[in-house]
Amino acid sequence: MTTPLESAEPAVQAAGPADDRPARRGTLRYAASKAGGALFSIAMVIIGTFFLFRMLPGDPVRNLAQGRNMTPAQLDLERRRLGLDKPLIDQFFDFVGKTLRLDLGTSYEYKRPVLDLIGERIGPTLLLAGTGLVIAVSLGIWQGTRAGWRHGSGFDRFSTGVSLVLWSVPTFWLGLLLMMVFGVGIGPIPGLFPFRGIESVDAPDGFAYVLDVASHMVLPCLTLVAVVYAQYLLVMRSSLLEEVGQDYVTVARAKGLRDDDVRRRHAVPNALLPTVTLVFMRIGFVVGGAVTVETIFTWPGLGQLFYEAVRVPDFTLMQGTFLLITVAVILMNTLADVVYHILDPRVRSA
Repeated sequence: MTTPLESAEPAVQAAGPADDRPARRGTLRYAASKAGGALFSIAMVIIGTFFLFRMLPGDPVRNLAQGRNMTPAQLDLERRRLGLDKPLIDQFFDFVGKTLRLDLGTSYEYKRPVLDLIGERIGPTLLLAGTGLVIAVSLGIWQGTRAGWRHGSGFDRFSTGVSLVLWSVPTFWLGLLLMMVFGVGIGPIPGLFPFRGIESVDAPDGFAYVLDVASHMVLPCLTLVAVVYAQYLLVMRSSLLEEVGQDYVTVARAKGLRDDDVRRRHAVPNALLPTVTLVFMRIGFVVGGAVTVETIFTWPGLGQLFYEAVRVPDFTLMQGTFLLITVAVILMNTLADVVYHILDPRVRSA
């Protein structure tokens, strides 16, 4: 004789796939709405990028002509060659049309396509910022988990205090301090690491070259990690503190599970959701790297390239690098929203 629960089980199983369809349709609608918002944001960025940089002071033609005896007629000829003699609205439509064709123009200073310059600089940026992101996420999640699980302990107070101090320190000041102490050397502390560029002038080959690049990356990477990891620590700590007071944690402990198992198998996976969102958002910034850090340590990445473009000013190069960085951030933010919607059932049901 079958019980009511046993007789109802096949019906529940049969209805299972059908019940998942509304959830999948809801997820697709949510993703489509976020994609539409991202496209609108990218369109606004394209428009804003053009007018934003033309508000900067300075004449690109005169700056490029420094040190060269050029007559006013030659300056006008150069201005026509660069298309800067056209009305602003014509320049705008030219920029939009080329951007839609994935043509970011030619750099005023380097006389080369902007996409080629970005392609050369994106590798060092991904290496530096990507390595810094991995270290910062790992360190922040580990310390945040320990601090949140041992709330009020000495480790919690120390790690939280240090992270808040480092987060408050200006990036350029911390970079200069590390350069002075560990790069140049101060007092009895000798200079331990190189602090300019990505490789030595007489860089060796093979594995020795890898070590050379790694030594050049220590100080800029340390600067990035010190400033960024506090975000992951504080978010993870706050999320875990909320989970510790939940009923399922109390029940797991009442069942006699070890404290480490409760933390690792139950509390941490749920507390990771906000941190996962933050990680996806930061991935977008990896493409742009850190303008301040790359400028201080003359790291040949996109950040340094953008600084060089602003210094001229090189409108096409500024527009291209800024557009790439901004679009990457928008896309990663959109992906973070969709992933959070998929991972957290509370968001799907809202």
